[in-house]
Amino acid sequence: MPPTAKIHRQDIVQAALQLVREQGAGALGARAVAAKLGCSTQPVFSNFPTMEELRRAVMEEALALSDAHQKQEMDRKRYAPYKAAGIAYITFAKKEPELFRLLYMQDRGTTEQTAVSFDRTITELAQEAAGIQPEEAELFHLEMWIFVHGLAVMAATGFFVPEEELISRMITDIFQGLRRPTDDQHN
Repeated sequence: MPPTAKIHRQDIVQAALQLVREQGAGALGARAVAAKLGCSTQPVFSNFPTMEELRRAVMEEALALSDAHQKQEMDRKRYAPYKAAGIAYITFAKKEPELFRLLYMQDRGTTEQTAVSFDRTITELAQEAAGIQPEEAELFHLEMWIFVHGLAVMAATGFFVPEEELISRMITDIFQGLRRPTDDQHN
């Protein structure tokens, strides 16, 4: 009798990730992952005692892909780093709509942390790009992120899927608009 093939933890994560890509996060289940691997559910539950653990591992893998996409866009040096980060966020939503939904379009109302917090690096990039003081950078980035996230959601859902050139122009327009002083900033 031939030895049974051992299914590794990373194989399970990759199969689950592919399942989410193809069918969305709602399809993520032990039987579906096992079917994708051509095995029983035993290897899935041997490596992931709960489906929540597998879901977290898939989210970590999806986040790593999103981060790699952002790094790749920034390394291209076609745009300033802050703008490249925004473009990467939107193009990730276009290229990987189901992974984007998994990462950034889930109900957060049931979690303890509902306040928005940002990575220091991205806030520093915003500060540098806009030429603003540190205390202004977080609000500036929040306003930029709301626009970028909205555009990314539209791309992920197929509502509006702009080409990169238009994305670049729109981000520039919003960026410049936010940098202009308004009357209420002088009061």
